[in-house]
Amino acid sequence: MKRKVLSLAIASVLSGALLAGCGSGSAGSGTSATQAKSDAAPAASSAVSTEAASESTTPASAAKSANIPKLTDQPLTITLWDIATEDPAKTIQEGAVARFMKDYPNITVNQVHQQNDNYKQQLVVAMSSKQAPDMYMHWGGGPMAEYYKSGFCNDLTDMYAQYDHPDFIDAAVAQSTYDGKMLAIPFGGYSGCDLFYNKTIFEKCGITELPKTIDDLEKDCEILKSNGYVPFSLANANKWTGSMWYMYLVARHSGNDEFNAAYTQENGGSFTSEAFVWACDKIQDWVKKGYFPEGVNSLNADDGQDRQLLYNETCAMMLHGSWQCSSIKADNADWYTQNIGVMPFPHDAEAEAKGVPQNVEVGTAIGNGFSFNCWKSDGSVDQDKLDACYVLATQYYNDDTYNQQQLEAGNFPSIKGMEKNITDPNQKIVADIFFNASNVQLWYDQYLPASVTEVHKNCMSDLFGLTKDGKQIGEEEDKAMQAALKEQ
Repeated sequence: MKRKVLSLAIASVLSGALLAGCGSGSAGSGTSATQAKSDAAPAASSAVSTEAASESTTPASAAKSANIPKLTDQPLTITLWDIATEDPAKTIQEGAVARFMKDYPNITVNQVHQQNDNYKQQLVVAMSSKQAPDMYMHWGGGPMAEYYKSGFCNDLTDMYAQYDHPDFIDAAVAQSTYDGKMLAIPFGGYSGCDLFYNKTIFEKCGITELPKTIDDLEKDCEILKSNGYVPFSLANANKWTGSMWYMYLVARHSGNDEFNAAYTQENGGSFTSEAFVWACDKIQDWVKKGYFPEGVNSLNADDGQDRQLLYNETCAMMLHGSWQCSSIKADNADWYTQNIGVMPFPHDAEAEAKGVPQNVEVGTAIGNGFSFNCWKSDGSVDQDKLDACYVLATQYYNDDTYNQQQLEAGNFPSIKGMEKNITDPNQKIVADIFFNASNVQLWYDQYLPASVTEVHKNCMSDLFGLTKDGKQIGEEEDKAMQAALKEQ
């Protein structure tokens, strides 16, 4: 396969942009499906040895009896890049590699852990210098499509149809697919975006029914304010946190249509279209009404400052990733059980009356996916290496041991039936919302091209800081998207 320069991504690297570092699944360390969105993970790298294998009594894998490719018996080395710099993700993922190497001692996997906030940039640099790893994690969306179009991603469609693999949920398969081609194997787990609320505060204020519409939500906000509470907690120094509000309001007002059109900039598509401007106007109206804490752009989610505003009862609600169930529980399990509830983002009744679907959710269905870059010097597929990568991703990163460890860590693999293992009532609600979604809008900062992502994130500071209106923000995002498409 001829490899093209990743011009779109390279332009962003050369401009010195701080690329989006959404670690699939979440917020504290950016290393796992429940720790996807943090940019704070420390740098680390290591080669894995079989000593990291789990002591679980569960067999290492079902690979030997599964319908899988027959792997070579010749020496083979695979270079794998991930962002598992901290536990529990680090131990869990190293254990999967160790189990694989124990079963295939002729194959060495050099597992390199990259710091989350630099990962996309390092991957682009490696691709541009033809030093890309054989197997690498990502978050799907626009970057995955770009890796494929630039020649650094094998098409797995035929292998996926021929060989065994986990029964991934439909949304996870969709987020691993581009242009009808299967390009990645999910391994992280789903992360939804949900509205957390303090049940105790709601009871004190006499709010007995959860808001079903945005109008209901605004009425409850006024009740909360009259009782001395700030309705919404938000720490927007990270910028992607504010984007959650923007994404959901756009999705509720237009489904996926206006975002999809703005992404292609075709048929009049624009980030200045009605849904985007409406979402900006709504957020800025809420800022002016005091629905968000003062100094919202200086508060840092990496330090848990948004959660602290829930804990001290300054704020009553927080829109955030579903990994917050585990984060809050880890801080204080009793307080979490007594006080925290979860609800879906309310509907836009006016849009719903016009037929706009209201069960488009925001988040990720894969958490992380592995794509493979297995080619020979003549441009043909290195089938031996590709087979080994496929087996490692499908049979070890998704085996019983791996999935059980994921569940124990609070992550939920995107595999059908896994929802039966959920015992936390809030996480059951999250799963129900997510599994019944008509579509899942991947986080904008993961879906958009890297150069556009940085512009988008900066616009979120302007949005909540009231320094630019919706039309100005949309024009900036359009300009960035048009430049990215031109480079592409």
